[in-house]
Amino acid sequence: MQLHAVKVHPSKALLKREDQLAWKIAGVATDKVPVQKDVQEMIINRIIDNASVAIAAINRRPVVSARGMALGHRKKDGGATVFGMPAGVTVSPEWAAWANGTAVRELDMHDTFLAADYSHPGDNIPPVLAVAQAMGRSGKDLIRGLATAYEIHIDLVRAICLHEHKVDHIAHLCPAAAAGIGSLLGLKQEVIFQSVQQALHTSISFRQSRKGEISSWKAYAPAHAGKLAVEAVDRCMRGEGAPSPIYEGEDSVIAWVLSGRTQADSKGRATVYDPTYYNVPLPGTGEPKRAILDSYTKEHSAEYQSQALIDLAFRMRTQIKDFDAIEKIVIHTSHHTHYVIGTGANDPQKMDPKASRETLDHSIMYIFAVALQDGRWHHVDSYTPGRAGRADTVRLWHKIETREDPEWTAKYHSRDPETLAFGGRVEILFKDGTKLVDELGVANAHPRGARPFGREQYVGKFLTLTDGIISTREANRFLEAVQNLAKLSAGELSALNVALPRGALSESKPGIF
Repeated sequence: MQLHAVKVHPSKALLKREDQLAWKIAGVATDKVPVQKDVQEMIINRIIDNASVAIAAINRRPVVSARGMALGHRKKDGGATVFGMPAGVTVSPEWAAWANGTAVRELDMHDTFLAADYSHPGDNIPPVLAVAQAMGRSGKDLIRGLATAYEIHIDLVRAICLHEHKVDHIAHLCPAAAAGIGSLLGLKQEVIFQSVQQALHTSISFRQSRKGEISSWKAYAPAHAGKLAVEAVDRCMRGEGAPSPIYEGEDSVIAWVLSGRTQADSKGRATVYDPTYYNVPLPGTGEPKRAILDSYTKEHSAEYQSQALIDLAFRMRTQIKDFDAIEKIVIHTSHHTHYVIGTGANDPQKMDPKASRETLDHSIMYIFAVALQDGRWHHVDSYTPGRAGRADTVRLWHKIETREDPEWTAKYHSRDPETLAFGGRVEILFKDGTKLVDELGVANAHPRGARPFGREQYVGKFLTLTDGIISTREANRFLEAVQNLAKLSAGELSALNVALPRGALSESKPGIF
């Protein structure tokens, strides 16, 4: 990997495009280095993973609404499939990215990568796959595009923190998806360069989508980024350009939104250029794109920082005879966990039994209480209003607090994969003065966990989450097709769609489309 220093430059510096991050990202996308076998296998795993969670969420209201919007943009020739619908029903690819991206994101149960920022790199799959279907590409083309999208997304997340500036993490997703689409289609570096810049420019939004009363936009946000990426590439393929340099310019994203911010005089002109820079790692020419192997999926339908703590709750509950005997629970954890899903967020909604599902899956206090009591986690049952409102759960839930621990923050930000950890240490204090203490660094499903996910576990997750929703025949057909991905010919990628039986899909309320 090569580190690229990225900082703000005044316009008069006339920064060469070869020195701009977007150009370097485009260079990675155009490098036709072969995709290694283990990377191909992981890409297949993640396509299975996405289909699992999408079908499990297929009739949830946000997914139904997104599907309804997409079906208002049907396109017979050059269209892409929509999860749940028969493969013969196709829509314009940007709307397929929208519908399928929402379905994938709704349950918050697919893959993750955490570093300087956090991300769900599997959100790249819907837009790249939609374009691959619409443009009649092959399985090998799709593999190449997804390897690029994962690489760029994860490399950006390694280096640039969006959260500290309250910018939503789709600002890394959209440029990555644009690069992946460019790689899939074999576009020239100039076109991908412009596409990446347009994608970033149009996808800056703020973290209120994951703060306070969290709404369905949490699921829509990455789908919107995927849609924007498809549209950006389409415009640039037609010869259109983008604001440039989008990362380094004096009125750029880094200058006014992220670190490296400029100051302005009374007329709004930039006068001071902060020397702060980001070191962004990217593969060198001819270097394999392997970043997907550093990401990890979820066994439980909840924010990733809760995965290890759910597994820890399962372990600790075996030593508790009376939950009413608990006086207090303190979760010592990382800065991110404390301030995003813990009491450090200062969100009263995270303690509200009437809060939305989207809010509850971002409350480690609620999640730990339910996991401790139930010894299981279910993507539907664990979030029902009846479950959240149970009196004994509310009592326990309100006894839980989080505290930032520098040791766990250091583990969260470690660049050593052997010490990188996202869990915490839990102290359960009982009314009689006794204490139960335990800790867990990584979830059981993590590559370094007690039960790492492999192909068998991904297939098992698919079969579990789709049971009773799709037919056994459809499940077997999809699993056979996806595991044969590299051999799928041009025009055969509709086989990666998963359809429900006729009449099983809910219909959305009418809108404009």
